[in-house]
Amino acid sequence: MPDLFPGNLSISDFTYILPDERIARYPLPARDASKLLVWRKGTICETKYAQIADWLPTHSLLVFNNSKVIAARLLFGKPSGGTIEIFCLEPADTGSGIDQAMRKTMKAEWKCLIGGASKWKRGMVLEKKAGEIILKARFVEKQTDSFVVEFSWMPSGLHFAEVLHHLGSIPLPPYLKRDADAADAERYQTIYAASEGSVAAPTAGLHFTPQIFDSLLEKKIDTEYTTLHVGAGTFMPVKSDRLADHTMHEEFIEVRADTLERLLRKSSGPVIAVGTTSLRTMESLYWLGMKVAENKGISSSALNVDQWDPYQMDSGMDTMEALHFLLEWIRQQPEQKLITKTRLFILPGYKFKIINGLISNFHQPQSTLLLLVAALVGEEWKKIYQYALENDFRFLSYGDGCLFLPD
Repeated sequence: MPDLFPGNLSISDFTYILPDERIARYPLPARDASKLLVWRKGTICETKYAQIADWLPTHSLLVFNNSKVIAARLLFGKPSGGTIEIFCLEPADTGSGIDQAMRKTMKAEWKCLIGGASKWKRGMVLEKKAGEIILKARFVEKQTDSFVVEFSWMPSGLHFAEVLHHLGSIPLPPYLKRDADAADAERYQTIYAASEGSVAAPTAGLHFTPQIFDSLLEKKIDTEYTTLHVGAGTFMPVKSDRLADHTMHEEFIEVRADTLERLLRKSSGPVIAVGTTSLRTMESLYWLGMKVAENKGISSSALNVDQWDPYQMDSGMDTMEALHFLLEWIRQQPEQKLITKTRLFILPGYKFKIINGLISNFHQPQSTLLLLVAALVGEEWKKIYQYALENDFRFLSYGDGCLFLPD
């Protein structure tokens, strides 16, 4: 690796002191009442989310992640007493995508985290009921960082999504240090959530309301939707000091052909990601297009993004040309849609290909999300976060947010 390879950076350079009282445990009564820090070319201003359209350039394109949080947390009582918690991560068969897995009937296998796994003996079937619905869980195997669990249920005609809706609960981030309540079912979900599959909300979008979307329309600001199903890995801290030793988490993305067509038609105005998940999805498109350019017959199973691809591949191809290659590949797919996984690791040194700005919440110290912000705004992230700490901004999932406009 070259000396300037960003993996040689140390995570200790991306930390700050986050007092516990700065973490927002609950959302504000109104979504768009949250504070918004606006950083533009080194200048910081304050406003409210309700006024965000006033700060966005005309003809901007805002890209949203429409993934919907699933009730992935299941609590099973053992016949002998005690509780086993199962946290559904993703389908064990990842070839067909999460949407199809959520529509399964009768039986499904999922990769899960298990609380109290040592108490769950092989052969023991756990059971949970709600009205006429009966859900059974059978331990299948232990993997490196998860377990495979087979779920079966009655009535067998129900989709797995319906079973989770009735028997599961919303998995709040661990740093909130509380169980989900009735209000979280609505507030830990964006108003435009549509595609079920996330185990954590794309939180930058939690602030958006119908009134904000009306104000965007009035200012001729366009909107587009993609899907990245947020995995539990988003909360994993970077444990290795040297970033080259960190294994980036993998997440499902889905992008339609018409989204690429719209990007290719866009002639002016910035492309602004609403959330780090939207940003990772959009930036992944360039590297996927590069891979198609190198191998036009590449299979869907081989077309994905590894964490170090941007730092090892030749990135000389024009963005529009790369997107053209990817669009032609997607048009050959039966559903006119890209379904794949990305491990894209965006950290200082990354060269952005599609995104010009970002709307985001404030992130944990030493997290991959903070690294992404630092990649976009450089050393300014320290000034931005210090300002937020000194001016009573609320942090993390239910907290306030930022609008970053580097250009």
